[in-house]
Amino acid sequence: MTEIQTIGVVGAGAMGRGIAQIAAQAGLRVRLYDTSAEAITAARESLRGTWEKLVQKGKMAQADARASLERVESATALSDMAQCQVVIEAIVERLDVKRDLFAALEGVVSDDCILASNTSSLSITAIAAACKRPQRVAGYHFFNPVPLMKVVEVIDGLRSAPEVGDTLAALARRMGHTPVRAKDMPGFIVNHAGRGMNTEGLRVAQEAVASFAQVDAIMREQAGFRMGPFELLDLTALDVSHPVMESIYRQFFDEPRFRPSPITTVRLAGGLIGRKTGEGFYAYVDGQKQVPPEPSVPALPEGLKVWVSPQHAEGRARAVQLLQDLGAALAEGAQPPADALIVATPFGEDVSTAVSAQGLDAARTVGLDTLHPFAGAKRRTVMVSPATQPRWRDAAHALFAKDGVPVSVIQDSPGFVAQRIVATIVNIASDIAQQQIATPEDIDRAVTLGLGYPVGPLSLGDKLGAPRIYEILKNMERVTGDPRYRPSLWLQRRVQLGMPLTASAAG
Repeated sequence: MTEIQTIGVVGAGAMGRGIAQIAAQAGLRVRLYDTSAEAITAARESLRGTWEKLVQKGKMAQADARASLERVESATALSDMAQCQVVIEAIVERLDVKRDLFAALEGVVSDDCILASNTSSLSITAIAAACKRPQRVAGYHFFNPVPLMKVVEVIDGLRSAPEVGDTLAALARRMGHTPVRAKDMPGFIVNHAGRGMNTEGLRVAQEAVASFAQVDAIMREQAGFRMGPFELLDLTALDVSHPVMESIYRQFFDEPRFRPSPITTVRLAGGLIGRKTGEGFYAYVDGQKQVPPEPSVPALPEGLKVWVSPQHAEGRARAVQLLQDLGAALAEGAQPPADALIVATPFGEDVSTAVSAQGLDAARTVGLDTLHPFAGAKRRTVMVSPATQPRWRDAAHALFAKDGVPVSVIQDSPGFVAQRIVATIVNIASDIAQQQIATPEDIDRAVTLGLGYPVGPLSLGDKLGAPRIYEILKNMERVTGDPRYRPSLWLQRRVQLGMPLTASAAG
């Protein structure tokens, strides 16, 4: 194919405007079409304003802004797309409408023109089925806001010619974006991988393990994510997020890993959808999230002794080091003294299971999450069982907060909060790799850029230890009996073979 000089964009909404902006800035001519002439006019005025602001901020030269706007031409009919080498549709998410559009475009454009869909949830193969030349059709999924979200999923349908995806990937790079290649499967990469954070966070809340704010704080300050699941859901809004959760769950024929929660069903019905309505999982006053204050730290009992279970050697070592740093009085011996706080360090189990399996005194036992390193962490998590007495719960809270680091005290949960959400994120990414929807490199790249995670999910699994993630999942599956926690074969095999999760198969 000759070098791309002119592209068409069908749909002048937020996505279409964003695609037109990065294309024009890259020196491409853009023919922008919408069924509403007013929408095209509004889009060009919006782009004019955007470029003027960039000039004012010193991020763009006045001449470049003027030239970019001149490259965006208003198309009054689909026939104006005749000279385009690529046409990108960014219209309503309805299969019948997209198929009708692509069939109409085939009667206008040249035989080698690429037709690309910005769909976020529909099958590229299904869209292409309406075309006489389905090999020219591919997915080209940008993220909103397009100029800031520097990743685009290039999706190959079953009939897409490989060179079509190659051309779109090269075009993305020219426009300053990072392309990631995906097979045509529900959710592609980013929306598929995003199921881990949101669905498991909702499951934690549904089990009354912790409040929305507690879950978010743990994922931010202990696990190191930019946002927790409920902050993220408020940002994207439930009128967008809930249908996506339901759609991916159904498209994978009720795969337990993607099971949605009735929490979002009820809140969506009640209009509590997020920031844009002023109330979601949080209330917003003048755009500011209202977060309940941290509970006050109880007084530390004098002469408190602490005994750490030896059941898990690594967890015990991390807990003991932290307690030593806190100046705690550690009790030695194979069995806990009768007057000591008992600390268990389970991976994927809850306190109740640890108490039962180890024969511990339930009244005095708490769990401490040791998955993430304590050095530099901004939060710690203590877990109690239904039998933990308040005085021992408060003693543990006071002790682990002794140096000023906040402590979240949560109810019994297999895998605490951070363990189970992180393990689910890693497991779903592993299964994306197992299905060869994308390469390990593209999975990590897409999730880092598309979801803002601190590191890609497969790299995260390697960083925390794939055997540890596997242990957490197997224990959660055993404790709950829920198949949502069954480990992916990608994860299982790499643990068995001592390979990193980021490694593809040999050969």
